[in-house]
Amino acid sequence: MPFLPVDTRGSGETFLWLHGFTQTRRSARNFLSIVAGSHRVVTPDLPGHGESSEISADLDATAHLVREIGTPEPFFLGGYSMGGRVALHVALENPDAVRALVVLSATRGIATPNDRRNRIQEDEQRAQHIEAVGVEHFLDEWLAGPLFTSLPHDPGERRTRSANGAGIADSLRRCGTGTQRFLGDELAALTMPVLLIAGANDEKFAGEALEMGLSLPDAHVALIPDAGHAAHLEQPEAVGRIVLDFLASY
Repeated sequence: MPFLPVDTRGSGETFLWLHGFTQTRRSARNFLSIVAGSHRVVTPDLPGHGESSEISADLDATAHLVREIGTPEPFFLGGYSMGGRVALHVALENPDAVRALVVLSATRGIATPNDRRNRIQEDEQRAQHIEAVGVEHFLDEWLAGPLFTSLPHDPGERRTRSANGAGIADSLRRCGTGTQRFLGDELAALTMPVLLIAGANDEKFAGEALEMGLSLPDAHVALIPDAGHAAHLEQPEAVGRIVLDFLASY
């Protein structure tokens, strides 16, 4: 079984954080530094990304690999976008292991089979495009897309992005949203506290956070004003404070 490489910063209770698509364990450094002021923050490279670029795994297998990183005692778990979807799978498969869950700009999946098939086709086309144009060109296109119109220019953050096109293409094929079963009916099983965060300007994912909140027994929703999809990169201090206040309650 492969092991995901990890970075650890800070000390205290463990907060395991899962990055988004094209990111690595070194991404979101400002946000994670804030959380690491009072927690032991552990960040892995998810399959297809960073030093895990040669690891190929679907969402269920990725969730298993992530669980192997966690501590024997219940730990805090969080993730952004793709990492948020992985975090939901980890929590559903290991509910007793997750003390509290933070989900930022993530989705339950796609409800209808036809729409899931369409998304798989779109992601396959995107994966082929990555392989054709190269990862640097794709990252320029990706970060110029509608999800990131309010993302500040940060060359240092850009350098933390994954540089292996084959790996992120495989991640799209194995862990894209179309491959995910719709989790809507399963969320009621998550009895741990769940913090759902989205940028208020990210209408799709803000709506998704509110919808998920209706299904979860112990949900807390925070919409970040004047922020888009990557709210923790746009406003690390605001998101970091909300996360710390939430974790301090549990």
